[in-house]
Amino acid sequence: MNRSLALLLGSGFLLALPAVGAGPGVKTQLIGGTPPGMAAKSDVWLDYSGAEELVLRGAKTEFHVAYRRVNTLEYGQSVSRRYVAAVLISPLLLLSKSRKHFVTLGYLDAEDRQQVMVFRVGKGDIRSVLAGLEARTGRRLEFQDDDARKTLKG
Repeated sequence: MNRSLALLLGSGFLLALPAVGAGPGVKTQLIGGTPPGMAAKSDVWLDYSGAEELVLRGAKTEFHVAYRRVNTLEYGQSVSRRYVAAVLISPLLLLSKSRKHFVTLGYLDAEDRQQVMVFRVGKGDIRSVLAGLEARTGRRLEFQDDDARKTLKG
């Protein structure tokens, strides 16, 4: 995946620069969990392109989890009405719902202790992230509830 930042210069020339932080993986938000050195609610790159391990890249840290150590893979969502937008913009927005997509990944650390990470993944990336993690870990995806199952399958 090649991402770049384009700048239009005053003379009409276009300058393409590599985007900062771009690289393999998907930008997600680490909501919480037990990985050392990773703050809750921090933006991280979730890179599952490696053959042996998952890599989390934060602003100042990098964390690795071997796929063979993953023992739980779960998908859930939070659904809410758009009340604020309805009040500020249009009452028609009450008819729409806002969905937030979450992935919970459980794994055993080097000392065989159970650990967990919860990620918030964007709408456009959730299917590929789940498919990639299922393929790499060999774990079957579990759903938090029937609504999550219907949303993903439908």
